[in-house]
Amino acid sequence: MDRGVADPAVPDEILRRLRNVRLLGLDVDGVLTDGRLYYGPDNGEFKAFHAQDGSAMKRLMAFGVPIAIVTGRTSEAVARRASELGVRYLYAGVADKLATLEELAARSGVALDGMAYVGDDLADLAVFGHVGVSVGVPNAHPEVIRRAGYVTSNPGGFGAVREICDLVIAAQST
Repeated sequence: MDRGVADPAVPDEILRRLRNVRLLGLDVDGVLTDGRLYYGPDNGEFKAFHAQDGSAMKRLMAFGVPIAIVTGRTSEAVARRASELGVRYLYAGVADKLATLEELAARSGVALDGMAYVGDDLADLAVFGHVGVSVGVPNAHPEVIRRAGYVTSNPGGFGAVREICDLVIAAQST
């Protein structure tokens, strides 16, 4: 998607709400990755991140929209990826994602309705009714897809984050 050119398949209501997004929240497993967990020897854990998601995240942050990663698991790979990309807010080992986003709202000064959040599993549903734009991925749990305000075309781990970052920039550039 070109900067400033919104996808005509995206409903006008979603584009209108994306214009108000001041912070993007992301789950990890199933959103930034394909959801599979790889374990190696010596407690090694491996995750595959899509390079285009990372470049879009950097572009969105440079555009002025910070990113928060909110994940139920703790992973050195996620901490490293967040650091490499310059993600300002990383919340790992989170049991209550809504409480974490409420804390983030107080810390960042961005109200929940000024946030978009991308999730794929049942733990993410608590957030959906409180943020300005709730986003699911096509490989999400069926209830997440049903309750999401928008579902990306690309699955988690394969450009879903790129898609939503591009949409936020396009919506805010028009």
